[in-house]
Amino acid sequence: MADIVSPEKRSEMMSRIRSKNTQPELRIRSALHKLGYRFRIHVVSLPGKPDVVLPRYKTVIQVRGCFWHGHSCRDGARPHSREEYWIPKLDGNRKRDRRNDRQLRALGWSVLIVWECRCRSRKGLERELRRLDAFLQRRLKLLSSREGS
Repeated sequence: MADIVSPEKRSEMMSRIRSKNTQPELRIRSALHKLGYRFRIHVVSLPGKPDVVLPRYKTVIQVRGCFWHGHSCRDGARPHSREEYWIPKLDGNRKRDRRNDRQLRALGWSVLIVWECRCRSRKGLERELRRLDAFLQRRLKLLSSREGS
């Protein structure tokens, strides 16, 4: 199927897609901050420069775009045009994600994934925040009990 916009227009559109500070990432960070969590962002010394790093909890949160990272939702569907470009590109993203996540875990970090589609609505965002909060509370107890041992 032919593209409906010119190559120049497509290039302009694609250049506006952010890799950092995306709307889903900003929503998660804002909500975490309101809940009292303090964190760092895009820490270059960690594999993959995680989106949100909570050092106290030894946890990183990766906020992933469904299309770019191959989620199983409808937004993660592969394009049917230029498959020779898109299939290796998107497969490479997933492979890199797995490698970075594996390296982070090997360093003792917990890795939480938040998918873009799951925090689009207010209800979805609240559900994700409850999940993150519950995990972080359990993680803090675990880390505290290890320190006491």
